[in-house]
Amino acid sequence: MIETVTRKRIEILADKALQRRVTDAIDRIGITGWTIVPVTSGKGREGVWREESVMGTDKVLVLTIAAEDKAMALAEELAPMLTHLGFVLSMWDVQVIRGERF
Repeated sequence: MIETVTRKRIEILADKALQRRVTDAIDRIGITGWTIVPVTSGKGREGVWREESVMGTDKVLVLTIAAEDKAMALAEELAPMLTHLGFVLSMWDVQVIRGERF
């Protein structure tokens, strides 16, 4: 039987121009990896938005998986940016194989 370990999956929605702030924070915390996925449209409290390269409002979703202590450290580091820069951060428990990699 395959053994799994619980880790935190973290998703951060941010403006593409600010993705480096997120990935730098992930690296500083010592989380081993991240993935960036382009986001073309969505809807939030302020209504529908679409990708807009000219205005610089393109969005990305930064994904990472980490042990709980590192996930909480990342949330603490990004907390000031959530309101100030409009980032959205979510996290939940996931089961992974080869937990030592995360």
